[in-house]
Formats: sequence, C-alpha cells, structure tokens
Amino acid sequence: MTTAPVLSPASAGGALTTRRLNVLRVGYAFMGVGLAIVKWPLLIHDVRTLPVPAGVVTCLLTALSLLVFLGLRYPVKLLPILLFEVTWKVIWVATVAIPHLVADDLNPEARAVLVNCLFVVVVVAVIPWRYTWTHFVRTPGDPWH
Repeated sequence: MTTAPVLSPASAGGALTTRRLNVLRVGYAFMGVGLAIVKWPLLIHDVRTLPVPAGVVTCLLTALSLLVFLGLRYPVKLLPILLFEVTWKVIWVATVAIPHLVADDLNPEARAVLVNCLFVVVVVAVIPWRYTWTHFVRTPGDPWH
C-alpha cells in the first residue's frame, strides 16, 4: 500500500515570510472588522425580524467573520476562507451585476451589493497567489483511503 507524498510548505514552493504572513493578516483583519461592523449588530438586534434569506445571510456572514478572525492566528491554514470570499464575489459580479449593468437595469439593492463586492480587491491583493496555486492546485491532495 502506497501513500501520496505529503509536501511540507518549504518543499512545495517555499514558506511565506513573516512579512507576507502579516500582509495576509491585514486582509483577514480588514474583512473581519468590516463584517463585524456591518453584520454583528444585525445578528444581535434584528436577525429575528429579518426576512428568512436575509437572516440566513446575516448568520452565514457572522460565522464567516469568526473564521476570518481565526485567520489572524492561522493565516495560511484559513486561506480557503479568503478564496471563498473572492470566488463568490467574482461569480456574483460576473453572473448578476455585469448583466444588469450592461442592460442598464441594476436596482439600488443590487448596486449596494456591487459596491460592497468591490472591497474584495483588498482581499485579492493580500492573497499569496503563487503559494495558493502551488499548495492548492499543484500539490497532490490527501489520500482517499
């Protein structure tokens, strides 16, 4: 029985420097503080009165903010959280916002979501993309058995 090789960060493209880890932490802090300011008050005061979809989004984003704050301690291990944030926003902008912008019928609610999605440029800027590619795409996955 053989097992897939497990590559250490140093052998699979190098470890991130302390400076790079701290830049990554800035992204986690930016995202966490933003979500805490906007979503935590809704969770504490208004979540029971929100429509069900808005309540679900509030709970989901509050949970995401807690994981993002954990990313301050474990910036590399929680990198998939930042990738999730970038991915859903890119998908939403590409499939919802841009078609409405082209048709010139973007409603105020969607426009507000689009403006909030634009803040993802900070997260995109702090993600170590070469490291991410090496460790999440090129490195062999964990064994299935």
